[in-house]
Parts: sequence; structure tokens; C-alpha cells
Amino acid sequence: RKVFKKPGLLTRDARIKERRKYGLKKARKAPQFSKR
Repeated sequence: RKVFKKPGLLTRDARIKERRKYGLKKARKAPQFSKR
């Protein structure tokens, strides 16, 4: 592909995985929440 002239547009995906937070199962997904 010669369409993408910008470097690293086709080779590497710039989107990196969000690091998982403390107290959560993943970066965004929280464990099952109950009010009481």
C-alpha cells in the first residue's frame, strides 16, 4: 500500500491498551456492583 504516506500508520497500531486500575477487573470494567 502506497496510499498511507505517514510513517507508522500501517505498520503499528497507535492505540495502546489502557492499563487496568486498582479495584477494577480491567481498565474500565468494574466488578459487579451492589448498593448494599
